[in-house]
Formats: sequence, structure tokens, C-alpha cells
Amino acid sequence: MELQRLDNRAARALFMDRHALLEQPTGSSKGDDLLHLIHRLGFVQLDSINTVARAHDMILYARRPSYRARHLKRLYERDRVLFEHWTHDAAVIPMEFYRHWHLRFLRDADMLKARWKNWRRDGFEKKFDTVLNHIRDHGPVGSSDVGKDEKKGSGGWWDWHPSKTALEYLWRSGALTVVGRDGFQKRYDLTERVIETRLCPGNIPCDTDQTVDWLCNSALDRLGFATSGELAAFWDTVSAAEAKTWCEQALTKGEIEEFAVVGADGKDRKVFARPGMCEQAAALPNAPGRIRVLSPFDPMLRDRNRAERLFGYHYRIEVFVPEPRRVYGYYVFPLMEGDRLIGRIDMKAHRDRGVLHIRAVWPERSIRWSDAKSRRLEAELDRVRRFVDLSGIEFAAQWLKDPK
Repeated sequence: MELQRLDNRAARALFMDRHALLEQPTGSSKGDDLLHLIHRLGFVQLDSINTVARAHDMILYARRPSYRARHLKRLYERDRVLFEHWTHDAAVIPMEFYRHWHLRFLRDADMLKARWKNWRRDGFEKKFDTVLNHIRDHGPVGSSDVGKDEKKGSGGWWDWHPSKTALEYLWRSGALTVVGRDGFQKRYDLTERVIETRLCPGNIPCDTDQTVDWLCNSALDRLGFATSGELAAFWDTVSAAEAKTWCEQALTKGEIEEFAVVGADGKDRKVFARPGMCEQAAALPNAPGRIRVLSPFDPMLRDRNRAERLFGYHYRIEVFVPEPRRVYGYYVFPLMEGDRLIGRIDMKAHRDRGVLHIRAVWPERSIRWSDAKSRRLEAELDRVRRFVDLSGIEFAAQWLKDPK
């Protein structure tokens, strides 16, 4: 039987809708409204780079321009309706999902113990009781509060001292919970003092089948359509084999169907989605026309290959690329207009001078850059300037570059 086919424009609309980018960027950005947005996205990735603003703040700002960093901090550190843990990277996640992380705790415990031993982080297991007792007696700690007499190498994060490694391991495996950050340094406390007793690891059984079912269902709801591999990658807890089995079972039960989604290159790709997906996509409104700056870690772009298939937009962050080999720059932001990714911008907040410096803008090859588009970009940059509390914008000479 021939598969139902979702054209590229409808596929982009559905994907953007699931990532809260199809509606107008407006509305309340704090309290329950902000929590609802994060719940809708599933999680918000945390990142320390602060070229303009940190990734989590840029992600939320792109959808709610009234958002400010203190709104997230309040939900996380005061209201405790979010917790921090790992998906594909560190992220803040609705506390409502915490019970589904028990499987992650168990799997991280096994994976990290083997991996970190291979990385020669010798001795960290011997520090577990010392670290836990210190926190029990003195309250939440940062990595600088433990292991003060331990030698740390000079090689970066892989040369953590044993007590710092123990902190991270105990957090990733569930015994500790991150209760906030000072600057960007994590503070850890005993999970039993932070999380409701009934939800703490060990107080409820970890049912692998139920957790895999929830993880796959919730991933599909947030992606709109996906391959089994994309479902596994969303939370990065389910294995590829588990996701494949889940899709086979859900297909048999009629909970999902196979569809063909047309990519930006015109090629079909077989995916799974809920019944009625094509009708839902056809009923969606057009995307807002304004230009928006996206974080390199925006959830819509997290899966670089998926973004390239749907939007024809090739993006790779160049933070770890030596400067002579960079194509664009250290930390370049994607630009979205309507339902298209139209280019990228290299910019930096110079807080000492109070200005947002625009080094370069590269339109995509398919985009005709007009004076009107420049004015729309300038309007968005002025919004970004206000968001990061700067007084002005400056453009480098010949800032508009030829497409690469």
C-alpha cells in the first residue's frame, strides 16, 4: 500500500509547531506559562557559552520575547518545578517527568563507571561516602567545596579531581540533585532533601518497559514524526533497538502509522507518526514573518541532520574548530524568517562598552537579501539588544557577506 505523503512545507510547519515556533513570539514568559512552554518542548538545554546570552535563555527568548533569565531561575531554584539532568546534554526538565529518569540513573551509573575508569579517573569511587557525608553535614556544595587537598590536572574537564568526579557521578546516577548554579557552577544536594520522598530512586520500582513506552511516546509527540532512531535520540536514554521494537509494537496496535515525508531536496523519507498527521499539518497556520535569532542549541536545530533534511540548512557549531579552519565563526547564530532558515549571524555582546557588535551576516544561497530584509533584521537585533540589556548596536564594515 502506498504511504501517505507529507510535503516539505507541511512537514516544516508541523515540526515548527511542535517546537513552539509556528505561533507569534509573544505572551507571558514566567510562572506557569513558562513551565508549560518547557513542558511542551520537553527540556531546555543548558550551555555555558555567553557570547550574547546563554543558550537556555536564547531558546526561551526566541519564543517569548518578554522572557528574562530570572524567570527560569525562579522555576528551577525556588519553585522546584524543574530539575536538571542529562538528555543528550545537560538540560532543565519538568519535575513532572522525574519518575521517568530512574532508568537513566541506572544506565548512567553503569556507563559512567566504565567510561571514567577508561579515562583514568582513578579513585573517584572511594570518595562517594566522603562526599555524601560532607553534603549531609554541611548542605549543598559546589565542586570547589570538596577535594580541596586533591590534585587536579591541567588538561580540562577530563582531569577533574576524584571528589569532583564523584559529585558528577552521584548526580548522574541519582543520589545527588543539582539545586542551582552560581554563575554556571553547579550546586549539589542530597536527592532525598530535594525530591519528594515518593519519587526518590529506590522508593518506586523502575519499570523499563513502562519507561521506554513513555520516552518513545513523548518523543514522538514533540517531534511530530520521526524514525525509530530519532525517537531514541530525543531523550538519549532509549537504545536504538528498544526504539525499533517500540515502533513495531505501536504500529501493530494502530497507535502510529508509517508516512513518507518530503525533504528539502525532494526526496521521501519513511517515518512514523500518529494517525491523522497529514490532516493536522494541513490545518496549521503560516509561520510568523518576522526574523528571529535562534540559539545554536535550539531544540529545532539540535538534530543537525534532521534540520538539514527538512530545511536544506547545513549548520555546524565551530566552537571546537581551530580558528583558521572555521567557515563562519566561533559561535554563529541561525536566522529564521517565516518557515525558512535564511542565514546566520556572527555577533557578540560587548558588555564593557554596552554594545551588540555585528561582525557578519551570511544569507543562504537561496535567499535574496533586500533592504526590507535588512530592516527586519535590524528590528530583531534591537529586540535582542534590549533582551541582553545593552545600549546600542554596531555593525562591522561590510557586515553583509556573500553566501558560502
